[in-house]
Amino acid sequence: MDAIISIMLLLFHVLSGGTAQSGQESASTSQLLSTLFAGHGPAQTGQGVQTGTGASSGAGTSDSSTGSILVKKDPQPDAPKVKGVYVTAYSAGGERMETLLKLLDSTDLNSMVIDLKDDLGNITYPTENPELLRLGSPKKYIRDISAMMDRLKQHNVYPIGRIVVFKDTVLATKHPELSFRQKDGSIWKNGNGDSFVNPYMKEVWDYNIEAAKEAVKLGFKEIQFDYVRFPEGFENKADSLVFQHTKESRVDTIAAFVKYAKSQLEPLGVRVSVDIFGYAASVPAAEGIGQDFVKISKHVDVICPMVYPSHYSTGWFDVKDPDKDPYATIKGSMADTHKKLDPIGSYKPVIRPWIQDFTASWLGKGHYIQYGKEQVQAQIKALHDSGIDEFLLWNAGNKYTAGVDYK
Repeated sequence: MDAIISIMLLLFHVLSGGTAQSGQESASTSQLLSTLFAGHGPAQTGQGVQTGTGASSGAGTSDSSTGSILVKKDPQPDAPKVKGVYVTAYSAGGERMETLLKLLDSTDLNSMVIDLKDDLGNITYPTENPELLRLGSPKKYIRDISAMMDRLKQHNVYPIGRIVVFKDTVLATKHPELSFRQKDGSIWKNGNGDSFVNPYMKEVWDYNIEAAKEAVKLGFKEIQFDYVRFPEGFENKADSLVFQHTKESRVDTIAAFVKYAKSQLEPLGVRVSVDIFGYAASVPAAEGIGQDFVKISKHVDVICPMVYPSHYSTGWFDVKDPDKDPYATIKGSMADTHKKLDPIGSYKPVIRPWIQDFTASWLGKGHYIQYGKEQVQAQIKALHDSGIDEFLLWNAGNKYTAGVDYK
């Protein structure tokens, strides 16, 4: 399908005497692509949907939901080379923020990824936005978000707003029709008690994009979408669940959301990034959860593979215990990432991996090591040696290792 579309675009430009403008898609190309891809959107509530058990049987066209950006234009061309840390709303609105700001002031770290819509689906600050009030559950974790933004600006912090998309227990509970349901009508939950909302539903798309648009108004320079996928193991449970869907595949549905979100946010001058499982770069496609590394990467400014060594099992990259060899694990994951993304040329986004600043003791004795300065720096060196100069540090409690050289 990529080849067919490319030929059609080439013929169109030849016949019209035009060429794609450097850094942006020509208006005529946009119009052509809008025609080509008409009808490939998500399910609308109450119309044009199928309701029943199981996933759609149609596989969908292989790339019907991608390919609309001919040449990427970075909406934040003056953005720094991002070296950041994850910050929960509790930390952002509490005493730990002072410690985190001191860390950034005293090192080469320059960015914070802050929860604005968290893993439960809570909006993490008070808002008067009617759509967020209708579907969401605003909290006061960050009591004065405008004051927080002013504080970040004073410390020259590049602000990234994290929005968890399809993992959303709050929305699923308030509106079961937007979620996955058991045959008895109850909301499906995973083993941790979390519910997901339905990626086929445009109302779900628009709600999350509305949260992103408000973040832009608050001053965030980049929107980072997380949990842009179906639940893990969804392919094994889809037939037993009730939900609305189109004939598109899960992969094309997720790619379509990313494409749509990018089109809605790019005019606002904000970058769009997506978190994705690190192993997605090493496999053809994660069909079950709907993540295709290349299709998603084509429509974001930044791709953030989560390449924590602890998340790779025995044997990955010829390493017996990946957690115990952070350099080799990161080096191998970046080799696979380049192999996936180098061929897409101008579609290629900035590669900014999430790396590990925590100890994975749950792996069991003999399979993990204590993570500290040496292990964090080994990961950073592996990135540098792979031509990657941006990264994000993950620690769920926001307690980051002291004394690390982040250059």
